Amino acid sequence: MNDSALVTDLYELTMLQAYFDEGMGARAVFELFVRALPPQRNFLVAAGLEQALDYLEQLHFTADELAWLSASGRFKPAFLDWLRGFRFSGDVDAMGEGTVFFADEPILRVEAPIGEAQFVESRLLNLLNFSTLIATKAARCVLAAPGKLLVDFGLRRAHGAEAGVLAARASYLAGFAGSATVLAGQRFGVPVFGTMAHAYIEAHELETEAFMQFSASQPSRVTLLIDTYDTEAAAARVVALAPALQARGAQLVAVRIDSGDLAAHAHRVRAIFDGGGLAEVGIFASGNLDEHRIAALLAAGAPIDGFGIGTQLTTSADAPALDSAYKLQSYAGVPRRKRSEGKATWPGAKQVYRRFAADGSLLCDHVTLLGEPPPAGCVALLQPVLRGGARLAPSPTLDALRGHAADNLARLPDALRRLEAAAAGESYPVHISPALQALAAEVDRRPH
Repeated sequence: MNDSALVTDLYELTMLQAYFDEGMGARAVFELFVRALPPQRNFLVAAGLEQALDYLEQLHFTADELAWLSASGRFKPAFLDWLRGFRFSGDVDAMGEGTVFFADEPILRVEAPIGEAQFVESRLLNLLNFSTLIATKAARCVLAAPGKLLVDFGLRRAHGAEAGVLAARASYLAGFAGSATVLAGQRFGVPVFGTMAHAYIEAHELETEAFMQFSASQPSRVTLLIDTYDTEAAAARVVALAPALQARGAQLVAVRIDSGDLAAHAHRVRAIFDGGGLAEVGIFASGNLDEHRIAALLAAGAPIDGFGIGTQLTTSADAPALDSAYKLQSYAGVPRRKRSEGKATWPGAKQVYRRFAADGSLLCDHVTLLGEPPPAGCVALLQPVLRGGARLAPSPTLDALRGHAADNLARLPDALRRLEAAAAGESYPVHISPALQALAAEVDRRPH
């Protein structure tokens, strides 16, 4: 990932210099939260914490970056000299990746000298927003296609290389089987999947020759692309070639269909394979899919065993942004509150507690002031992860995070598992504690 300290907004630097000039160095509390869920979203899945912690631990200004800032003429020499030793020395509490959360719940709390806590705003929002968007989109696909093989196909339509790689990680965390993005395999251990493009088929004189040559080159777990010319004719060719492929040691596991009426093609290909002794060969579909199209295909009984999901996943096309914020909640021990119309915040450092129903499903959440007695029978969601600028423990493995995400999704009430927005009265209850409401009223009475 890009670890430059200059991956930030200019105002973070101008405020940092102003804090420096004024000698403002008392500790501040900032919290990152989402004001409102996007349309059609009944929950969000936290992701990106690992990259956020990497950023905070590694944050520093290089000599080249300081030279560029100096040449800009915007910053004073004494401030730039101070930046040479600038590091993040604060504390972070956060929800674990894979945790389901809702509007108005802080998912990350930063406590540090105000300049440090302020400066990291832009990159933290950048990292957590994107991964959370993609993990949530992927989770919706997982809920739409239980038990199906789901693979991220979205690198080529992602908004840049970092986005493509982080999307592969976030979707795997949320329950996908893997990704076509090779770097995600090398960097994160995400299983990588791939077949062939239509160009490979077209480059051969005969479709049969392309199938045979590819199977000879890549004999392990072969998936053949069969919709370049005539999908059903290609399926019949696969049946005819199957004995020769087996004799060569090729392991044919599936075919991929990428165009046309996927349900109709899948039904016909399944019939051809079942009648030709290839009942064990699966059908994998791709082509501008999202959770809604997948749900419709499966509701229609399409015999599809897996899906490659690209553009709609890595751009979170129907909800490409979060109404998220990173706001000051306390400075020098005094609670602070933004009161802007439509963007008011709850003051003070906070904790989020979760209550579960008797069957283990999510029942409700409570947002309280940090230090309030926890509601009986609830679990605290924000946990310490960084102290004094360093991790408290090694990060969980990606497989452990997948397990945590799967557990959270399994606990969602039925109303929240649907792809459409929950009906009135079915949205998840998030209670703001009376003490927090009272503190907000007290802060509002102060002169400003």
